[in-house]
Amino acid sequence: MDPWLLTYDGVDPALEGLREALTTLGNGYLATRGAACEAHADGVRYPGTYLAGCYNRLTSQVAGRSVDNEDLVNAPNWLPLTFRADGGDWFAPGSAEILACHRRLDLRRGVLTWMLRVRDGAGRTTGVQQHRLVSMDDPHLAALAVTITPEDWSGLLEVRSALDSRVVNAGVARYRGLANRHLIPITAHACGDVIEVLARTAASRVEIALAARTVVAGGRRRTHAEQGWVADDHAVRARAGDGIRVEKVVAVYTSRDRAIASASDAARTAAIRAEGFDALLERHTRAWERLWSRAQVTSEDTEVQQTLNLYAFHLLQTLSPHVAELDAGLPARGLHGEAYRGHVFWDELFVFPYLAPRFPQITEALLRYRWRRLPEARWAARAAGHAGAMFPWQSGSDGREETPTLHFNPRSGRWLADNSHLQRHVGLAVAFNVWQHHVAAKDPRFLAGFGGELLLEIARCFASLAVREGDRYAIRGVMGPDEYHDGYVGRAEPGVDNNAYTNVMTAWLMRRVLETVDLVGADRASTRERERFADMAERMRVDFHDGVISQFEGYGDLAELDWDGYRRAYGDIRRLDRILEAEGDTPNRYKASKQADVLMLFHLLGEDGVAKILTGLGYAWDAGAAARTVDYYLARTCHGSTLSAVVHAGVLARVRPGASEPFLVEALNSDVRDVQGGTTAEGIHLGAMAGVLSLFTPPARPDGP
Repeated sequence: MDPWLLTYDGVDPALEGLREALTTLGNGYLATRGAACEAHADGVRYPGTYLAGCYNRLTSQVAGRSVDNEDLVNAPNWLPLTFRADGGDWFAPGSAEILACHRRLDLRRGVLTWMLRVRDGAGRTTGVQQHRLVSMDDPHLAALAVTITPEDWSGLLEVRSALDSRVVNAGVARYRGLANRHLIPITAHACGDVIEVLARTAASRVEIALAARTVVAGGRRRTHAEQGWVADDHAVRARAGDGIRVEKVVAVYTSRDRAIASASDAARTAAIRAEGFDALLERHTRAWERLWSRAQVTSEDTEVQQTLNLYAFHLLQTLSPHVAELDAGLPARGLHGEAYRGHVFWDELFVFPYLAPRFPQITEALLRYRWRRLPEARWAARAAGHAGAMFPWQSGSDGREETPTLHFNPRSGRWLADNSHLQRHVGLAVAFNVWQHHVAAKDPRFLAGFGGELLLEIARCFASLAVREGDRYAIRGVMGPDEYHDGYVGRAEPGVDNNAYTNVMTAWLMRRVLETVDLVGADRASTRERERFADMAERMRVDFHDGVISQFEGYGDLAELDWDGYRRAYGDIRRLDRILEAEGDTPNRYKASKQADVLMLFHLLGEDGVAKILTGLGYAWDAGAAARTVDYYLARTCHGSTLSAVVHAGVLARVRPGASEPFLVEALNSDVRDVQGGTTAEGIHLGAMAGVLSLFTPPARPDGP
């Protein structure tokens, strides 16, 4: 096994979506799934292209209600390139017999290679070798180099190279009943040596322009165009055994780009001026060499090394240094598919430990994405009756709350209220990331500037969320990272009270914001605010039961779940919430978690950091309390998120080393083996990938004194 090569042989419809996601090529500005060039969206294959930060909002009818959803837009498809022999059928899935198929992703160079042998309906056999890149050197360029070789025939070979803006968002089956036509085709035509398409997003009105230059030596050229689609046809005389080389260079621009007159002009000019494939490949390869010199994580195990290389590769394709020039957040599923609608959650929390020490310019750009949305976060806090800035659980273009109000349970067929917008801890994640960047970058200007502003505004929000009750501060009506518990049975208002993760991290935040004020000047916060912060740092409420931290107030009173019974009945119980709801039940009745919640504290702060916070709050915390707490929740978690294995692997490696290996194996396999059974096809799990990399390079913890 070569740890730098990911290879697939044959064609397996059941695995095609996974393979497309894992062979995606990108550069931080755009990414294209590893679909075959001749493919179209047919339920098996899905050739999606996504541009960082390019969203559009549409209204759908859901359960009798009008619902707005903002999605990362599937951009015009630049891949189409196919051929036919002597006037036969154009090669496409199902139109010819595939005799051999080999796919190889070169992780070191960022090149996807396809090798095919096909036989058409007339019995003619043709070999195809294709190399593909999405330039890491110039983020606006992508290219194909294809060699087509007639094996047992001679005659007229026609090659069709096209651009297609008639695409929709249809990459996630459960979304397909919703409005999905985000692009409005504007123009599609030939202009000199290039073909061009221009489309506009329906509501956000972002113009997306593509221009392609296709070269076939000795070929006769003609073009075809219709609404939203344009093709460049080249015809050449071919002889058996002689390969015909085709090069396609594509430029992509949007109206959000800087220093352009128009997206169309920029794309056309770039396509005309671009060099050939070999020159582009040389610069692209050098750019990857520079990245790998800072990014590689090593293992002595070859198979593990391949996975680490793959996960670092996809992380860098989503968050390359080009991101520093963009206004884009970190989509939880990368630029690899349409799951979660391309929204930004809290996954930076798992990415920063790996990325901040290596590429602080990227983590700074991700924090600027949050900072630019401070006005929206401030408005959200005011609208809810709070101070400071309240960041949304799901964010997209402008930072408003994008969390759906309803979600669908495929087991029961019912639409249900979605209360996950109550995960206020996303603001704590932003604050923790500010501190991680501060520790890694060692730039005194950062906390004196926008980093300190983020910390202070988030602290103001949590100071406002907290209510003094006796000698403690309580935070009520929230959701923790667990996500299965969104309220109390019998209580009309959603949310739980005094989630331990939220409250402990709030105490951590108050300590950090006081440090920041001391570093950059006390005038950043009023005397009254500083007093409130200091009081909360020492008086946040944390509940306990059975000698362990309670996940939230009242957790110890919940029923125990019959774990063995549910495993016997259902096998895979990762989505226990759906199982219980289909039975007419709810996770709110049970001590059962989707993923790490209390244990997230140990993941972020370490055992010593948790001990410092709890003892600083005046709680007793003995030497065995961490192990007891870890064991308690380990027995009550169904690991319904890929992040759960990452957290458990890291925590157990320190607290229960002998118990960590199964979780490390699952974390390593999370995407490369698609452990959740089909979700990777809809987009990689970027936080889990980065978390795995961090497990092999554990960082210093930014928990302060």
